[in-house]
This record gives sequence, structure tokens and C-alpha cells, in this order.
Amino acid sequence: MTNWADLSEQLEGALGLANKPLAITFHDAASGVDRFQSNMPSPADDGRTGAVPAGCVFWMHAADSTFSTVAADHRNCSVGSVTHGFLELGDVLESGDVGALLESGWVTAEAAMGIPVVEDKPEEVVYGPLDESPSDPDVVFIRITGRQLMVLHDAFPTIRIEGKPQCHIVAIAKAGEMAASVGCQLSRVRTQMPNAEMTCAIPASQLEGLLERLSETAQADRAVAQYAADDMTRFA
Repeated sequence: MTNWADLSEQLEGALGLANKPLAITFHDAASGVDRFQSNMPSPADDGRTGAVPAGCVFWMHAADSTFSTVAADHRNCSVGSVTHGFLELGDVLESGDVGALLESGWVTAEAAMGIPVVEDKPEEVVYGPLDESPSDPDVVFIRITGRQLMVLHDAFPTIRIEGKPQCHIVAIAKAGEMAASVGCQLSRVRTQMPNAEMTCAIPASQLEGLLERLSETAQADRAVAQYAADDMTRFA
């Protein structure tokens, strides 16, 4: 298996990440990884409940430990259940949360139809720190700043920049394309992610190549930063 601990350390160092890179792995059978432990709250009027308010909240817990999740754990958020392949869009159109999003004008039905989703229905999704991933992950997930996105874009100009819902970048990366998200209000409230943060999902198979490009980009950035600093001394 790839040395994910080494790659995680390289990625943290190259970008100066404040939070550990995460591994997200989709399994079509039981993974053997301990399931996320939580007391599910009373269901909403439409029957929704889950281990956390939305699947994006698992990103926050995964910085500390590795765990598996099943469809029921994600079910409180209909949008995330669809993007992660647990449900079809037609299964959630009558859900209260989808109704609230449509009624508010936050998203249109037409836009919802085009949201990227994981094509194959998983049995489990495993989350955890990349440096302790028990198997080769599908997606490497990082929380980034505007400057870090700048560096990523310099190294990988074809990176997709996406908006709401934030979680669909995981589906994009699982399909083989790197994507960053400016975030979405639904996820920011549920995760309590700082307003200055964005997210990026990287196909795990592409991480080594990205790190090579990041090294080259970082060297050029250092040279330009030194030039800019020296030039600014004239204005002191």
C-alpha cells in the first residue's frame, strides 16, 4: 500500500495546512472499520435523522479518528445522501430539508438535477486522517485558505472551483478530477467551519503527482515573494 503517512506530511508541509489531510474511502462491502458512534436525535417531521446533522460534519470528526459510516448515519441531510450515492434525487424530493432549500431560493430544482453524485451506491464510507488510512483511499480531502488555493491552482490550473453544495466535490474527486469549493451556507452552519476556510478534494491516485508540482510552484513563489519584499523597501 502507498505510504499515506509520508504523503500526508508532504502535503501538510507544502501547503502549510492548519488541519490534517483526510482520507475518504468508499466501500461496496463492510470495511471492518469501527462505525461512528452517536446517539441519533428524534426524527424531524419528515422522518429524517442521522448520526450528525450532515455528512460534511464527518470531516470535522475525521481529523481525530478513523471510522466508518453507513447510509443511516448521513440521512439527516438529503443533499449529502444524494451526493455520496446513498440515495437517488427522486428519493428525497419530498424531504423537508429539500423543500426548505427550494422554497428559500437557495437552489433551483434544475440546478439540483445537475449536482455531481457518486455513481455506485456504497455500503460504507470511511473517514479519518490520511496519515493513518487503513487502506488506499478514493479521495484526499483538505481544508484550505485563499492563499493555499492560489498555490494549488498554480500547481494544477485545471482544478475545478465549485460552489454549493460543498459536499459534491467529493463525488467529483472520486470520479478522478480535483475540485475545490468556496463552501456553502448549509455546510458552514452545520460544520462551524471558519468563514475564511474553503475545501479541496483530490483524487488520491493523483496526490503524488500533485506534490511534485507543488514543490516546483513553492520554489517559484518563494522567489517572487523575495522580489516583492525587496522591491517594497523603496516605499518604507
